[in-house]
Amino acid sequence: MLKKLRTIIYHVSDIAVAKDWYRKATGIDPYFDEPFYAGFDINGYELGLDPDTLSVVPGNQTVSYWAVDDTDAAAKKLAAIGGHLVQPGTNVGGEIFVAIVGDPFGNHIGLIEGA
Repeated sequence: MLKKLRTIIYHVSDIAVAKDWYRKATGIDPYFDEPFYAGFDINGYELGLDPDTLSVVPGNQTVSYWAVDDTDAAAKKLAAIGGHLVQPGTNVGGEIFVAIVGDPFGNHIGLIEGA
């Protein structure tokens, strides 16, 4: 049935502004760049931006976690470019830390270190 996570899609109200924000967040350009969708290849996983918000209920319903070397540093970087801290770095067991940052478009970005 389920094999692995492949794509995360964030719904955004302004795809041009969102592409610029995610370029700053990831340090890469989208490999697929159209008015209806932008896709970033993050080490073999897709981060997609979808400007179609007609069927989307406002507010974040899920959180997907991206592996990072340092949750605090990653959260600070995202906050510095216009994100906001939702959950500060938190130890969730052993050497695993998580944090959550909200992007300017209402999505929550999970960060996980040590997993």
